[in-house]
Amino acid sequence: MKEQFVALLKTVQREGVDKLINYLENTDFYKAPASTRFHGNHEGGLLEHSLNVYEMLKEKLSHKPYSDMVQTSEETIILITLLHDICKTNFYTVDFRNKKNEDGIWVKEPYYTINDTIPYGHGEKSVMMISKFIDLTMEEMYSIRWHMGFTEPKELYNTISSVYEKFPLALALHEADLEATYLKESRNK
Repeated sequence: MKEQFVALLKTVQREGVDKLINYLENTDFYKAPASTRFHGNHEGGLLEHSLNVYEMLKEKLSHKPYSDMVQTSEETIILITLLHDICKTNFYTVDFRNKKNEDGIWVKEPYYTINDTIPYGHGEKSVMMISKFIDLTMEEMYSIRWHMGFTEPKELYNTISSVYEKFPLALALHEADLEATYLKESRNK
């Protein structure tokens, strides 16, 4: 999966993409989970999820109504899908808890926990991290920033609605993220 991910990113013709790829190589991105206890809560879950979102968005954009509404480049699709959760890089750590095994004996079980050293939100943190290496278009920034949709606090719902009206690609990314999570990825691997 890593080879596919890197090959896709290398097709992006923007200044700084090589530095971004190098940065990812020196992080836990390729081994990190996608979450602590939900989808992709296993080693490599974040990489798997990112590629799943790419596949889901590509498929989604090829059908109506998006095929009529969204005109975007392959480069944009690659960037917003593969990097929408870059904020989860160096975000999870492994800890241990006591749990009884099948024989009733207490054993130490590893689990993922959060160690957020850069508390800057979710989508906005991903935009910030990507922007350190490459320039994003407004549509890309809005899509990544608001990919969590209505899981954001309710005080932001009017903003989210405005973004989705202005940038249908942002809504499509949100849907592709949900579809990858709930339809393609198994839980508790």
